Amino acid sequence: MRHLRLNRAARTSALGTAALIAALSLTACQDGGQAAADASVATPGTSDTQPSADAGAPAPRAGGAAGSDSGEDSAPDTGQASGSSSGSGSATGPTKADPAAATRQDGGKDTGPVTRACDGGNSKVTLTPVSRPLNHMLLTVTNTGSTACNAYYYPFLRFGEAQSTPPVIEESKPQAVVTVLPGESAYAGVMTSSADGSGTGGYSTRKAVVHFQGRDGSGSTGPSANAPLSKAVYVDSTLAVTYWQTDMDDALVY
Repeated sequence: MRHLRLNRAARTSALGTAALIAALSLTACQDGGQAAADASVATPGTSDTQPSADAGAPAPRAGGAAGSDSGEDSAPDTGQASGSSSGSGSATGPTKADPAAATRQDGGKDTGPVTRACDGGNSKVTLTPVSRPLNHMLLTVTNTGSTACNAYYYPFLRFGEAQSTPPVIEESKPQAVVTVLPGESAYAGVMTSSADGSGTGGYSTRKAVVHFQGRDGSGSTGPSANAPLSKAVYVDSTLAVTYWQTDMDDALVY
């Protein structure tokens, strides 16, 4: 009888232990399921803890911060500022050069379309005697280049070994600079000596060199050009030249 009671007590204790283990297992399962559910609901980036600089955060750019909060990188500094959105166009960076300004030369007084000065590199010259007026020659400069050139002011003409150039006849000054298109010519009259023999220091030569002026009128520019002479020319102290003209008749009026 006593043995029977002991067996019952053992069975009751075993059942109690099994019930306790089952309860504990059920509680653990419920806790694990809730943890998994909580993990599935959480979204990246909502944690209160921000990643440290050692956790893959973008390194700052040189001279500035890393990307903005929106995730967009700031544009690289190009040294140019765009015009304002209001359309004022007040850019502070380099802008394209004004085509009209780019074609103008520095200095000078003419306001026409700017082309390079005529010189011995883009033109050829001839110096030929004329029957009228007496003791005159016609100096012709012809544009041999592919673009127009300007015959500025008047030629610097040297005969023989002269150390100075002849003066210009001021009354011959044209109203505008003479522009010479490719293949076309400009002209200047040359009075070689006085018709009445009043000149002094005369000499004969077969050598003549032409120097050209630039727009600013400060002196010669570009290469000079030889003016071949078919025969010796007599010059004296009355030697003078006209301004460049567009018409040969105008060059021989003076």
